[in-house]
Amino acid sequence: MSRKGRRYGFGALLLLVLFAAWVHMADKNYVYRAIYYNLADIDDNTIFEQREIEAPPMTQPWPLAVGYNKLSSPAELELLHEELRSVAFLIVQHDSILYERYWDGYSDESLSNSFSMAKSIVSMLVGIAIKEGKIESVEQPVGDFLPEFREGDKAKIRIRHLLWMSSGLNWDESYINPFSMTTESYYGTNLRKVIDRLEAVEVPGRQYTYKSGDTQVLGFVLQAATGKSLSAFAEEKLWKPIGAAHDAEWSVDTPEGIEKAYCCFFSNARDFARLGRLYLHNGRWNEDTLVPPAYVAASLRPNGLPKAKDGKKVDFYGYHWWLMPDYKGQDVFYARGILGQYIIVIPEKDLVIVRLGKERDEVVDNHPNDVRVIIDAVNKMLNSNQV
Repeated sequence: MSRKGRRYGFGALLLLVLFAAWVHMADKNYVYRAIYYNLADIDDNTIFEQREIEAPPMTQPWPLAVGYNKLSSPAELELLHEELRSVAFLIVQHDSILYERYWDGYSDESLSNSFSMAKSIVSMLVGIAIKEGKIESVEQPVGDFLPEFREGDKAKIRIRHLLWMSSGLNWDESYINPFSMTTESYYGTNLRKVIDRLEAVEVPGRQYTYKSGDTQVLGFVLQAATGKSLSAFAEEKLWKPIGAAHDAEWSVDTPEGIEKAYCCFFSNARDFARLGRLYLHNGRWNEDTLVPPAYVAASLRPNGLPKAKDGKKVDFYGYHWWLMPDYKGQDVFYARGILGQYIIVIPEKDLVIVRLGKERDEVVDNHPNDVRVIIDAVNKMLNSNQV
């Protein structure tokens, strides 16, 4: 090797050593994991610690519609499945499965990452905690549950502000920066440390800024309010009452730690559809009220706050649910994950749609384009008179 080559090699080695030393001193060892795994994946339950959420001993099977799997899928929907790599697609109408398909070895039993659909689940759990009397209301201060929110500007933050993504906290919602709070929360092993670093930099309730940290704070609130882990509370008050067919999993930062509340609830299309059915019926499951109907209604109302980026009034977000008011004459609400995970509910059609996959389309006017394609395609299927 030439002298210049040795010099470059030594320089590169020195940079690596200095980087490793900085990572260690800055307590950012999670970066190695982030670099190794590169991008989040729907099967990341194989690389993280998971907490099990048991299904009930007696499940409630979905009935199959008379026209089960007799609908023809439009060409635009087939193209979406191919280009965005769907792994599951399910249509439930009138509380019966009308259509379902799976790809790449996935099935109605396969666990798949929900990503930010978990935020909608956390919202459900807040409603349940209010019904149980564990939380007084959405106006209750966060500081009633978390001591670090009892002083200074953070003492002004209420549960509603977290649900509306309007806390004013300085969370860094970046998915490509290996040093962001989102990356550290996903690949790191100390969610409490990340949340403790948050500071109030804006007045809460003034503007909407999407932040996974707001949901993670809600996760700590729920744990303090109920005295249980998110998984245990969800298992007792949600998963078992809706008769889920299979155990679910929730990623945690350590074996005895806290769930990644903003993300990473793993289940299958059929059981995810139960969550849509629950809200389709205003929080009621058969004869039981699990989530207060008034809370469900509030969840599905736009928060009306100005959006931080452009000041436009928010008509697309409620309590951790995405909203499409009057979309082609239909009111639509849905849960969504970053790789195209959706639970889409269209009350006018008594309809729940679940799509799970590995990619999603670009976001235009606050909604991914593939959500529109899915809704339009399913409406076309239902109007085809092939049922």
